[in-house]
Amino acid sequence: MSTATRKRIHPQMFALYVAMASIAMMFAGLTSAYIVRRGQPNWRSYELPHIFWFSTVVIVLSSVTVHLALRALKARRIPVFRAFVVLSLVLGLCFGLLQYIGFSELYHAPKPVRLDGNPSESFLFIIWGLHLAHIAGGIVALLVVWLRSFRKNVKEYSATGMSIAANYWHFVDLLWLYLFIFFLVNQ
Repeated sequence: MSTATRKRIHPQMFALYVAMASIAMMFAGLTSAYIVRRGQPNWRSYELPHIFWFSTVVIVLSSVTVHLALRALKARRIPVFRAFVVLSLVLGLCFGLLQYIGFSELYHAPKPVRLDGNPSESFLFIIWGLHLAHIAGGIVALLVVWLRSFRKNVKEYSATGMSIAANYWHFVDLLWLYLFIFFLVNQ
């Protein structure tokens, strides 16, 4: 296969893959530390609020809408693309709100889960906060792609930006599924 016929990866997509690998390693390290620390004395168990199940459904739905947005953009159906990106943004914001409500429930429970409390509680809040920061990054990326779709002087539509945003969004969705299952198993 000649060099000209090989498909090259876009440099920004490659940078995203490197970033996603780094983020995955960070969360793997944090969850590994959680397991190690869990075996020591004074570990406190807690029960995750049921609202986290709803937030999980919301973030999975957002992954579907991001995929549909990318397909619409590639088909040059710009109004449909915009609608799916807005829906993805709304679902991403709903996910964040549901997460906030869930952690508020933990914080105000009869046996409160606090950041400055037991190490198990601190791990939970730190891991959740880092994930929420990555969700916020995905929301910003989707917002930028959506705003760029309103430019009037576009001569050629490129799906690269949306592909990068979609890959990142799917990654943070999968990351949440991993974290949710991890905390369900290791409460």
